[in-house]
Amino acid sequence: MENYILEMRNITKTFPGVKALDNVNLKVKPKHIHALVGENGAGKSTLMNILSGVYPYGTYEGDIIVEGEVCTFRFINDSEAKGIAIIHQELALIPTLSIAENVFLGNEQTDKGFIINWNKTHSKTIEMLKKVGLDENIETKVKDIGLGKQQLVEIVKALAKDVKILILDEPTAALNDEDSNHLLDLLIDLKAHGITSIIISHKLNEVTKVADEITIIRDGAVIENLVKGQDDISEARIIKAMVGRELTDRFPKRKHKIGDVRFEVKNWNVYDPLDQEKQIIRNVNLNVRRGEVVGISGLMGAGRTEFAMSVFGKAYGKKISGQIIKDGKELVLNDVSDAIKNGIAYATEDRKTAGLILIDDIKRNISLAALSSLKKGVVIDDNLEIKIGEEYRDKLNIKSSSILQKTGNLSGGNQQKVVFSKWIFANPDVLLLDEPTRGIDVGAKYEIYCIINELAEKGKSIIMISSELPEILGMCDRVYVMNRGAIVGELSAEEASQEKIMHCIMESNKEVSK
Repeated sequence: MENYILEMRNITKTFPGVKALDNVNLKVKPKHIHALVGENGAGKSTLMNILSGVYPYGTYEGDIIVEGEVCTFRFINDSEAKGIAIIHQELALIPTLSIAENVFLGNEQTDKGFIINWNKTHSKTIEMLKKVGLDENIETKVKDIGLGKQQLVEIVKALAKDVKILILDEPTAALNDEDSNHLLDLLIDLKAHGITSIIISHKLNEVTKVADEITIIRDGAVIENLVKGQDDISEARIIKAMVGRELTDRFPKRKHKIGDVRFEVKNWNVYDPLDQEKQIIRNVNLNVRRGEVVGISGLMGAGRTEFAMSVFGKAYGKKISGQIIKDGKELVLNDVSDAIKNGIAYATEDRKTAGLILIDDIKRNISLAALSSLKKGVVIDDNLEIKIGEEYRDKLNIKSSSILQKTGNLSGGNQQKVVFSKWIFANPDVLLLDEPTRGIDVGAKYEIYCIINELAEKGKSIIMISSELPEILGMCDRVYVMNRGAIVGELSAEEASQEKIMHCIMESNKEVSK
């Protein structure tokens, strides 16, 4: 008889108008890494939110069995008491508190239940950081360390609660390759020390690297379970099960109709808004033609996002200098509304915080950047807004109960389609796309790529920032390589490769170190 640390039996969860999970069964062996994969909205996060007590007992049907005991988790504390910890994609850390304070937040080391024992807190934090290989001063504020290290702090926080089952929801979505590999190696090490991990990820190369078993979920139901060493766990096999069809080409073909230069940025310099002596962007020069997709590649911290935001109506930075030229005419963009009026759009990498109003509906999020075009006198024409919302919902295949559904209740891929709808409706000439497919599955990615290609074929000029090198190479006509706030290389699609991009970065680092 198989020994399981966790069983979830016949789990069914319904939201208003949507059955998110339909009779799902999951079995997880101890000291294993178990992966959950599926398209956005398949039900992966919902299943784990039930397990961790985010959705309490009574709001779903079915049973949770941990180490042979049927559990009824009414609060997150109940699941934590059984050794279950979840790390969400949006990290639950307080940026202004220190590493040590965050590690024991809600699990304070106290004397007689009231007074925090700081000596005990600090010594335990130091001990825990060593376990995950994080060499940082425990007094350092979380806001002052990178995302990769913040992920490790979250894991340390879980380990401090004597975790037995560690759930990680898209743990590497915002990490570079080095930090991602470090995190995956850590999960393998934790497995060797008896900790079971459940990982949700859209990065199938990472899943196939570390997972002992893979459960594939589609439309709220388990499609199949694959075991390493027994089944074919190739990416192509997993994708077919995820999307219900073979995806032979990850990057759709595009008819290239590249025209004249439409948009130029010359001698662009930007300083840190909090430290005006610190230069973030250094003398950047780039251009994009009509119908062209130009990529900006680089490591985390290269300045790509800061560059895009500073160009988009000075949404980032101080002491900004340089020229922005569109269709041969120099523009002066003092704020975001100036950028939008001049046909420039910016789709942020952080759709939840800066790209969408999550508490508002799909309809209003789509119309938000071009409300003036919906005016009837001095008020918004509600009927026209509804018509536009329905049109873009159909055009971009946004999966929702209606255009009145709250945007925050959509899956990540569908939220990203709402972001695209907003900017397509605003009808810009130039689109700055910052990590346009971050945290979404291969099927939704393909749909986003098709939208980008369609926009390019219509003559739009697109600047695409991505940390995924295959995406840059598969989608872009030209690639600028950025490092330390400067452009350090420009490659045509024909000559661009992962090796050449990394060579540009390494060579620029050598120049700096001289």
